[in-house]
Amino acid sequence: MLDAFEMAHLTILIIIVFTAIYAVMAKDLLVAVISMSIMSLLVSLEFYLLQAPDVAIAEASIGAALTAAIFIVAIKATKRMEEE
Repeated sequence: MLDAFEMAHLTILIIIVFTAIYAVMAKDLLVAVISMSIMSLLVSLEFYLLQAPDVAIAEASIGAALTAAIFIVAIKATKRMEEE
């Protein structure tokens, strides 16, 4: 039987997989970046639960914040083309 700690790990891992799939399948690039950022924050939470706080801080700051900001700036700098 799973205890609460193992159930939390399993739930976080399942949500990570779903957000990664959603980031790949999303039509809108901004939605994909937000989904990727959420996935990165969940990975950071998983690292923290696995008692690696230094890795969790690096993942949260670089993976979620910096990478998302760079992608958003790049998306805003490009011209949006809608499908007809």
